[in-house]
Amino acid sequence: MAAFDYKKEYKQLYQPKKEPELIQVPPMKFVAVEGKGDPNEENGAYSNALSLLYGISFTIKMSHLGSKKIEGYFPYVVPPLEGIWWMANGAPGIDYSRKSEFCWVSMIRLPEFVDQAVFDWAREEVFRKKKIDASAARLFRWEEGLCVQSMHLGPYDNEPATIARMEAFVQESGHQEDFGPKRFHHEIYLSDPRRTASEKLKTIVRHPVK
Repeated sequence: MAAFDYKKEYKQLYQPKKEPELIQVPPMKFVAVEGKGDPNEENGAYSNALSLLYGISFTIKMSHLGSKKIEGYFPYVVPPLEGIWWMANGAPGIDYSRKSEFCWVSMIRLPEFVDQAVFDWAREEVFRKKKIDASAARLFRWEEGLCVQSMHLGPYDNEPATIARMEAFVQESGHQEDFGPKRFHHEIYLSDPRRTASEKLKTIVRHPVK
């Protein structure tokens, strides 16, 4: 049985065009860690969050090789890393020159068969096997709703140009941006920055609209 690949099965969610487009994003489950600060800080909160996210994600993915039997389990490819971002103190927009003031939730999508019991088991396994404190990770259910999205090509710091095109598209389409509780600047990382030249990075940028 071939592993289910969310990127291939849900192309509208994970393979958008470079030009902005509207999308209705369905409810999903994630393993998520919330934090603040510069994501580029070596051994910082963001780096530690990624270790925890991948630890839990691959514990669930590889569970079928051990004694744990999860109801409804199916082989799957771990989906890409995602992040929602906002500025400390409620400042509007994202200021890429003030990374130390970033607030974020870093997350990875989970299959539909993951419930709280499965998630709690995975956290315990990560602690038992890797001695990593997994208490910061939570099972996050999120319904993003109506959004505008675009594929950004290049360094993360160049995202403002992509965002400007998205904002123009929103106005021209008769919609409005709709930031607020549970509605954030959202990025989906399709490239590994450790292995990909910055000018070739692919990042989906998504903003809430109404």
